[in-house]
Amino acid sequence: MEATLKFNLPEDRPEFRMAVDSGNMYATIYAMDAWLRSQTKHAPDDMSEEVFDTYSECRDMLRELMHVNGVDFDYD
Repeated sequence: MEATLKFNLPEDRPEFRMAVDSGNMYATIYAMDAWLRSQTKHAPDDMSEEVFDTYSECRDMLRELMHVNGVDFDYD
């Protein structure tokens, strides 16, 4: 299968940049998700429950936004 994206530059520059930068955006979201997971999985004993819950809530929100926008880390 082959796919080709065509843009009418410079008019379509915002759309072009979004397509070109999407890999970096994906990597950023993936890294943030992993970091949030790490904060709770490897939480120090002195971390307050409030801080722990905040990390968990942030990760849940990130995952919800990913779901709503059709972003999935499992591309089999």
